[in-house]
Order: sequence, then structure tokens, then C-alpha cells
Amino acid sequence: MKENLLHFIWKLKLFSSNKLTTSSGNKIEIISVGTHNHNSGPDFLNAKLIINNQLWVGNVEIHVLASDWYAHHHEKDTNYNAVILHVVWEHDMDVFRNTNEAIETLVLKNFINKKVIVNYAALFDSKTKWINCENELNFIDDFLKNKWLERLYFDRLEQKSLQINTILKGTNNNWEATLFILLAQNFGLKINANAFLQFATSFDFSIVRKIAGNPSQMEALFFGQASLLDGNKESVYFKKLQEEYKYIVHKFKLEKIPEKSMQFFRLRPVNFPTIRLAQLAILFSKYQNLFSKIMVTTSLDGFYTLFSIQSSEFWETHYTFETASKKSTKKLTKSFIDLLLINTIIPLKYSYLRFIGEIEFDEILDLISAIKPEKNTIISKYDELKLTSKNAFETQALLQLKNNYCNHKLCLQCAIGKEILRH
Repeated sequence: MKENLLHFIWKLKLFSSNKLTTSSGNKIEIISVGTHNHNSGPDFLNAKLIINNQLWVGNVEIHVLASDWYAHHHEKDTNYNAVILHVVWEHDMDVFRNTNEAIETLVLKNFINKKVIVNYAALFDSKTKWINCENELNFIDDFLKNKWLERLYFDRLEQKSLQINTILKGTNNNWEATLFILLAQNFGLKINANAFLQFATSFDFSIVRKIAGNPSQMEALFFGQASLLDGNKESVYFKKLQEEYKYIVHKFKLEKIPEKSMQFFRLRPVNFPTIRLAQLAILFSKYQNLFSKIMVTTSLDGFYTLFSIQSSEFWETHYTFETASKKSTKKLTKSFIDLLLINTIIPLKYSYLRFIGEIEFDEILDLISAIKPEKNTIISKYDELKLTSKNAFETQALLQLKNNYCNHKLCLQCAIGKEILRH
């Protein structure tokens, strides 16, 4: 028996409560189980119970063994003087407050529905399952699953808001600068995310505003700060950008910080940092107030139009500064814009709307639900379990479920796990 299961059973009253009696034979009626306390102190606060026809208001402490009261030294802690009921699985001894008053004890195993224990064992006993509930997942009501996925998605947005708020604070609440940093990180994809983040924070965003409208200078700034203009290359365009960068460094008194090197290995050429930086440069050359435009755009097609940009002419025949390649237009694809929306734009929009107190949950849900489902190993595994995602809202929620609940076996805190144990 696990103590967290006893917490769960008490909280949801998964026991026969009609004829409850304490170990001393006194009748118990539960008015309120109390508020689950996740901090130090008794497990449930402000419970209301009628014990032997007298109303008691106080706290409830839960243990597997009654003797755990002394093993945890509660008899020495004044925080436990207001405990009105000791809920246990095994009553191996009587317990007392530090005032020597006996505490009434409820032995749960005498009243519990045995099916709860069977369901719990079925969830947690197997070590070969990908997730604990994979055999029961398809028997859960769709309405419950959908409401839980919605809660999970907004929990995910809240987590992403923490990083956004940290960056926002570092920019003195400049939302345009925050957008630039977050987009740069996202343009780096997983392999170069940290290097792009370091590049984006190596100079003041005001410089981007000052050279907006000049794509060549913007490329020079970006490539130079990313340490991609170091050394000598035969390319005429490379030398031109070097000269532009020298001018920018002198004009704005730039100082480069030690950069994480940009990675090209194992990347498709279209994802080379050179291409992504060139596209980012065009984007911020085109829009001086990109954040404002993002805030007033609500449809997926509107975002596809907003981010309909392509790199400068040189990059149509190059992926790096050294070698020419077959001519191709290096524009942002819809799938890449989807990534920007999922990982940066929607979390930023959510954070800003909440910041100004005008959050529109339906607008956020409509936008994320219009995006195609993501493809990765976790989502593929859920597909095998017949939990198929129709859009990015569901894939994001499932990623949150797997990483924050299933991986840590927090079934007792999961709506799906709770439903399985209830029934």
C-alpha cells in the first residue's frame, strides 16, 4: 500500500461512507474531507467531520501504518495538535497528540472498495508498458479526455510563459525585443536553438529597429554576431557583408561575446544556420513592428501570409558562403511556420493577452486547432494506442501528458488515471 493512494482514496471518498466507525467504535460522518495540503503539515486541512454526534473542524493526517505518526515525530510538532482524525491502512497502535490526548483513528482497509486496489495494481504493477493506462485508455469517456487535453494544453502554455516572462524582464518589458529573441531561438531549431538564442541576446534589439529596411545590413549584423563572417572566403558577397559588419560594429560600438558555434552536421541544407539567419534577417527587414502585426492576426492563413518571406538573392544559389548550388527559392514553408506558431507565436500571444488582462481562450484554441498534428515518436506511439491526434492542439496536449504525467507515473494526479481507479 502506498500513502499517495490513501490520499487519493480519502480525497475522492472511494470507500463505503455510510457506516464508518473509528477504531474505538465511534460513528463518523464526513461533511468535508478538507483541502489537500501539498506543503508541510497535516495532509488535509479544514476537514469537517461528525464523530459520535459531535461536529469537529480540523485537520486529517494519513499514514499507511498508525505507528508512522511517531516515525515522523508528529507527536513533537504543534502543527499536528489540530488533527481531528488519523486515517490509516493498518492500525498497529494508538496515537496521541503532544498534549497526551488520543486521536480518533479510521482504518480505511475495513471500508474501501477492493476494486480500487485491483485497478491500482493493474495501473502500476507492469514495468513493460509504455504508459500505465495503455490497456484502459480507449475505455475512457471522450468528453473527459477532451476536457483533460484542454487543461493539459493550457498548462503547457503556462510553462512556456515562464521562459517568456524571464526574457521579457531582461528586455525591460519590450515585447518586440522578446519576440525577436524567441523567434531567433525557434529559427535555430533543436540543434542550434541555444546558439541562436545566444546570438539574439548578444546585441541590443534597438539596432535591429535602426537598420530595418536594409536587408544587407541586417544580414551583416546577424551573420557577424553569429561568428559566421570570421576568416577569409572567396565569395564576393561574403566580403561585402564583412565590410558592412565592420561599419555596423564601429557605428553601434558592438562587442561580440563568446558564441556557441553554429552546427551544420546532420542538418538538411534548408535548415543550415546560414539559411535560417538569412530568412530571419529578411523577416525583420520587412517588418518594423512584427509583434503588433502578430497580435492582430488571428487566422492560420493570416499567419501564412504574414510570414511569406524568402531569403535574399545570393541564397537562391547557395546554402553556405563557399559552394554554389542549384537555384531554389529559400522561403519559409507552411510546416516551418506551423513550428513557429506552436513554439513561439501562440505562447507569446497567450502571455501578452494574459499580461494585459484580455485573454481569449477560444481564439488561442481555434488557432492551435487549425494547425496540422505534429509528427514525432511520442505522437506515433499514441497513434498505435488508437489515441490519434487531429491537430496540433491535441499533439501538444499529449506531449504535456507524456512528459509531465506518464513519465513520472503521476496517474493519481491525471484525470484519466483517476477515472480508471474510480471505476
